[in-house]
Amino acid sequence: MRENFKELWRFRELMFAMVERELRIRYKNSSLGFLWSLLNPLVTVAVMWFVFRFLLGNQTDNYSAYILAAYLPFMFFNMSLMDSAQSVIASLPVVKKVYFPREILPLSAVIANFIHLCLALVVFFVFLFAVWATTGFQVAPFTWKIAYLPLLLIPYLALVTGLALLISAYNVFYEDVKYILSVALYLLFFVTPIMYFSETVFYALKNRPNGQLIYTLYHLNPVSMMSTAFRKALVPPGKIEVIDNGVSTMIGPRPFDYGLFAVTVVVSFALLFYGYHTFNRMKWRFVERP
Repeated sequence: MRENFKELWRFRELMFAMVERELRIRYKNSSLGFLWSLLNPLVTVAVMWFVFRFLLGNQTDNYSAYILAAYLPFMFFNMSLMDSAQSVIASLPVVKKVYFPREILPLSAVIANFIHLCLALVVFFVFLFAVWATTGFQVAPFTWKIAYLPLLLIPYLALVTGLALLISAYNVFYEDVKYILSVALYLLFFVTPIMYFSETVFYALKNRPNGQLIYTLYHLNPVSMMSTAFRKALVPPGKIEVIDNGVSTMIGPRPFDYGLFAVTVVVSFALLFYGYHTFNRMKWRFVERP
């Protein structure tokens, strides 16, 4: 694996060029350009905020910020896997004629989407300042926990990269993978605390048999744990509305579970190394695909 890393480093200029190509092609001939990356999540969050706030009467503080803090990382996860799934198979004519490290193809898709995530987070910070200004400068838009953000982005990038390498390699030989991926990502959105909160899951399971075990298993999903972690780091704590025994209750956020987060970090880097190993084992067979 060390030799593969060395070879990848030698071809780093090609990877940077392909990342630039990914960024240019996505919004070629588009008048709004990068803003399209934000329009979809902003409109989605606006609709969810309207439905839950005005139609369902959810009174959670900073509800739109809570949703956006989890939704932007999830969109990075979603787009990276969907783009990388087709990255190798779309470039097979080149792969069969020219030699270069094949892992550059899914990696360039992930890095391009990671750049979009970083830019989207900058806009998110502007959004927090706007909320702060419109509420009379009462609650600071950030806390000291914002310093944890780089520590969250690194394992999250490792998780996405590992899955992207696995999916892109298997999709070359089994094109059902991209369809399964599409369904899996759709379902993952609903079983991840994006529209709702970890606190919601906790109080829904609190009085049920094995509720604590189910709650723990729920957060062993790395995306669930990372979504909660991004919320804790990006949004100042506020009151959250939960339904406890059929009664609406406003509560403070639950303490962050560092043990479960440590498991998520280990799983993320394990998937990265397993994905890279599997991709390098399969990449020599790419040219055999008809």
